[in-house]
Amino acid sequence: MSETFLYTQPHDPAARPLIEALTREYDTRYGDIPRAEGEPKEMDRYPPEVFAPPHGNFVLLLRDGVAIGGGAFMRLDPHTAEFKRIWTHAELRRQGLARKIMVELEAQAVRQGYSRGYLTTGFRQPEAVALYLGHGYTPLFDLAQDPATIGSLPFQKLLVPSAKVEFQEIVVKRSDLLQGVLALRGAAALEGAVAP
Repeated sequence: MSETFLYTQPHDPAARPLIEALTREYDTRYGDIPRAEGEPKEMDRYPPEVFAPPHGNFVLLLRDGVAIGGGAFMRLDPHTAEFKRIWTHAELRRQGLARKIMVELEAQAVRQGYSRGYLTTGFRQPEAVALYLGHGYTPLFDLAQDPATIGSLPFQKLLVPSAKVEFQEIVVKRSDLLQGVLALRGAAALEGAVAP
């Protein structure tokens, strides 16, 4: 049994099973929660290009040539990578694969010049919360509060020990990024183009 990492793009045919399974999982966990009009589903929030070098990356964990997990990151600000789409095959969980993917993504983010990591998870993903807490991430919310009242649960981690992080800056930048993505999608729709 051989495991390797493959840096690629979300459109790679090898990634299709991962993307499809992650989409089903999000729909199963959060499909009953109303979204604002025009708000995209989680898997449609960001164009694939944000997960490409030089500012991002997308990795698959392959076992004997088959994708069994993966993840990605994108630029949040010049010092901060935002990790997204961290997933492992449902039948292979609790084997340390997600932690292995996190370690690889963080190392790649540092190689690409980032010193901080930021991520969010949904309130219906307690296993993700446990993974991030166990991997050294600091919650940017009150752990004693009911996660359902918070919604999106943010975390941060210094990837380079000398880095300093200010959460207020991250929140503003993430909001600006999301607004920019939504504006691009709106402009593409007005021009009759298909948004990525």
